[in-house]
Amino acid sequence: MTIRLAIFDFDGTLADSFPFFMSVFNEIADQHGFRRVDAQQAERLRHYGPRDIMRHVGMPAWKLPLASRSFVERMRENAARIPLFDGVDGMLRHLARSGLELAVVSSNSELNVRLVLGPELAALVRQYECGMSIFGKAARIRKVLKAAGVAAQQALYIGDQTTDAEAARKAGVAFGAVSWGYAPIEALRRAAPQREFAAPGDLLALGA
Repeated sequence: MTIRLAIFDFDGTLADSFPFFMSVFNEIADQHGFRRVDAQQAERLRHYGPRDIMRHVGMPAWKLPLASRSFVERMRENAARIPLFDGVDGMLRHLARSGLELAVVSSNSELNVRLVLGPELAALVRQYECGMSIFGKAARIRKVLKAAGVAAQQALYIGDQTTDAEAARKAGVAFGAVSWGYAPIEALRRAAPQREFAAPGDLLALGA
């Protein structure tokens, strides 16, 4: 079935924010009392799911919203430092011109998403559902579907984490895994994505 609605994760999918995340991770760890990680550990943790990472650093679930809020605040102060991945800008313009409806479902804040996208690209996105837990995206995806009036079979959620795959499955939409984000594509393949994208330019075919 033809895709009418492309729903994007943000961090690691549209925005190359992982280097900034790692630059502030240990500061946030000290603030909220969980374990620091070094560069070697960070690379190994890319193969873990978010729940496993939380266990590894000793972060109980109740601290996740506090740590997430701290990251969002630091990112807002440093939005100018966060680039989009190469090709994301042209890809979003192409999909919008082709008539696809674009949405963002992200645990980051809508303000941060808009700041990093910039006014032109932000205006191409019809719906923003932001600020939820990384484990709470399914309900927001369903909300986007309802507002767009699009059947789940005509939507694709595009992300870089196994939690994105879980959210898509719970919401009944196909999942498109990107290979340039935080989780390596080998880890995402274990979640059985319906589509794989090796570069942002591969998404252009959705609007063909």
